[in-house]
Amino acid sequence: MQNEELVKVVIAALEDLKGQDITTIDVREKTSVTDYMVIASGTSSRHVKALAENVLEKIKEHGVRPLGHEGLDGGEWALLDLGDVVVHVMQVPTRQFYDLERLWRGAEQSRAQHQE
Repeated sequence: MQNEELVKVVIAALEDLKGQDITTIDVREKTSVTDYMVIASGTSSRHVKALAENVLEKIKEHGVRPLGHEGLDGGEWALLDLGDVVVHVMQVPTRQFYDLERLWRGAEQSRAQHQE
C-alpha cells in the first residue's frame, strides 16, 4: 500500500469515530524517520483509545501491520507507528501542550475535510 493510500485509510478510520481536528503533516523533507504524521484529537481517554484501536483495525484489514504502538492503556495520548506514517491521537489539553503542529511548522500540513 502506498503511503498516501495509508494516510487516507487512517483518516477515514479516525473520521468513522468522530476524531476531531485531524491534521496530516508531510515530513519527508524534514526527517528520515517517517514520511507523514497524522494528528487527531479525542474528547476523553475512552475516545482516544477507541480512535487508535479503530485505526489499528482498519489498517490490518488492508494488510498493514503496525511496527508498534504506545499509550493505549492510558488514553491521554496514543502513538501508532505504521512505518512511513505515524499517528498521534491525543486529548485536547495534551495536544495543546505538545503542539506538534508548531514543532513541524514549515512542513506541508493539511486538515481532513469532515463530512457532516
